[in-house]
Amino acid sequence: MKKTLLVVVSLAVAVAGAQAQIALFGKKNKGGYKSAKDSITAAAKPVAEIIATPKVKKDYSKIDVSNRTADHFMLQFGSDTWTNRPDSVRTKGFSRHFNLYFMLDKPFKNDPRYSVGFGAGIGSSNMFFDKTYVNLKGTGSTLAFTNQDGADHYNKFKLTTIFLELPVELRYFSNPENANKSWKFAVGAKVGTLLKAYTKGKDWQNKDGRSYFGSSYISKEYSKKFINSTKVAVSGRVGYGIFSLHGDFQITPIIKDGYGPSMNAYSIGLCVSGL
Repeated sequence: MKKTLLVVVSLAVAVAGAQAQIALFGKKNKGGYKSAKDSITAAAKPVAEIIATPKVKKDYSKIDVSNRTADHFMLQFGSDTWTNRPDSVRTKGFSRHFNLYFMLDKPFKNDPRYSVGFGAGIGSSNMFFDKTYVNLKGTGSTLAFTNQDGADHYNKFKLTTIFLELPVELRYFSNPENANKSWKFAVGAKVGTLLKAYTKGKDWQNKDGRSYFGSSYISKEYSKKFINSTKVAVSGRVGYGIFSLHGDFQITPIIKDGYGPSMNAYSIGLCVSGL
């Protein structure tokens, strides 16, 4: 009997305590809530409103980009590499390119974050070789790469090609209203026609490295016979402001089909451009 009474008293005390807490929580406060239920409902209301409120989508078609320049120069400088090189084609050092283009930019009217850039310019490449003579003026049916180890050779030797190029890009700007403070992405292509190809040898030496005519001696040989006259490449850029990294891959082979090894070129470098 005593145990039963003790249990009943304990339950009564617990219920009374719970009712007191609810009553205390439900007292009218500064927000004017009269019950615990009202307080909980009011606290949950802002969260529900945030969840229920739809995010307003920005209308990019109304952005004014009339102050953005429509034309600009684009300069590119970096490293060149030939793929699929046979053992006879021995390159060395910093083979490099320098490209200069004049570009026009046409933003999309419905979304100026996107634009098309196109233009024209000059693309040049300088490939350096390691005691290897490239017989650009040869009369044979293939371009010869002659190993000059243990023989007379040029201390420095390179093959230069210069193309007239027409680049085109599809561009994206994270901040189209201020291109100088915007992330930029571009993909595109370049089509070119060969203007000039020549080799340049400097400082003719014997097999022991002794110079015949001095370090200022230079010999150039010009011929477009073996070099592919058409250049087609895919390109890409990513950067911020006026600086970006660029990469090109030449789809067409460097040497004409049947005139030498089938090699392609790819370039990686720094690009400076207003857009």
